[in-house]
Amino acid sequence: MRIGELAERAGTTTRALRYYEELGLLPARRAGNGYRAYDEGDLRLLRQIRLLQDFGFGLEETRPFVECLRAGHPEGDSCPASLEVYRRKLAELDECIARLQDVRAQVAGQFERAVRARDELAAEELRPPRCEWEE
Repeated sequence: MRIGELAERAGTTTRALRYYEELGLLPARRAGNGYRAYDEGDLRLLRQIRLLQDFGFGLEETRPFVECLRAGHPEGDSCPASLEVYRRKLAELDECIARLQDVRAQVAGQFERAVRARDELAAEELRPPRCEWEE
């Protein structure tokens, strides 16, 4: 299949495909007429790359998965290098979640403080004014 068909079937652009070729993630094969030629295996590589990108993986992080598929494995994540990328990504996500939980706790504290201050101010406004002779 030609580059336009592959891009359409993979849900991406021809520009992205050329970039993947430049990075060595997608093979750059040419047909006899000089046009780029792709097959179902290339579509599989692209689907793996796109899935991982949807999960937040960078292009270089997809490389072990692509290489695993190219080596003939049925899944891109069945090789040790792919599993290591998963481990690193999980650690990165855990760290991010911990930071977000910390920020959330700080924002919740600020919110509670602001609500208390607002409620105290509202309660103060509801009290009748004090006269100087009252004590």
